[in-house]
Amino acid sequence: MLVVISIGGSILARDLDPERFAKYADMLEELSKEHSVVVVTGGGVAARQYIEAARQVGANEVTCDFIGIDVTRLNAQLLIAALGKNAYPEPPQSYRDAELALSSGKIIVMGGVIPGQTTDTVSAVLAEYLGAELMVIATSVDGVYSKDPTTSNDAEKFDVMSPKELLDVVMSTEMKAGSKSPVDPLAAKIIERCNIETIVMDGSSEGDIYKVVMQEKIKSEPVEGERVGTRIKS
Repeated sequence: MLVVISIGGSILARDLDPERFAKYADMLEELSKEHSVVVVTGGGVAARQYIEAARQVGANEVTCDFIGIDVTRLNAQLLIAALGKNAYPEPPQSYRDAELALSSGKIIVMGGVIPGQTTDTVSAVLAEYLGAELMVIATSVDGVYSKDPTTSNDAEKFDVMSPKELLDVVMSTEMKAGSKSPVDPLAAKIIERCNIETIVMDGSSEGDIYKVVMQEKIKSEPVEGERVGTRIKS
């Protein structure tokens, strides 16, 4: 099974802890024994800090996007270093480069691609382009909610939802000032367009990502007590 995993920078690189990179590398190595794995890394706090500094000195938004992309690629290179010989040696810088790299049989790790696309959008486009069977969005929240759970006490979590429902919820949440959805609108639209099965989950424990992917492989129902997030499927 070809799996695309989006790992948010706030999860992987929030404090540049080498041990965390090593743990995620070990998990990805185990997954790669049974699956083809492509990882897209986010920029996290460092990217936001660089982007804010760039704005303060007068950089336009496209320049800020390129700076953010560079930071995501630095995180990708750190994860590649942790993976060693199990990883393709450099982050692909385009979707076509990723396709070519996949033929190596190695774990592919990459960052951003073009301005205006978030980590989730890159992952969704990549999943569609490569024909992935599963996409995992490993983020700092444990799934998709009816409202932003950080601002609404009555937010309800979805265990399963359709791509259309995801898009409706994302658009509704993003329209409200101060609210934030775990999947950005463009990524949600691509998920709907290509109808790829997607899991949005809390990725703070690398072991949970492993369990979710392996559970998906055998098409079992979620195990009670496991943090499986929200499954998006038709």
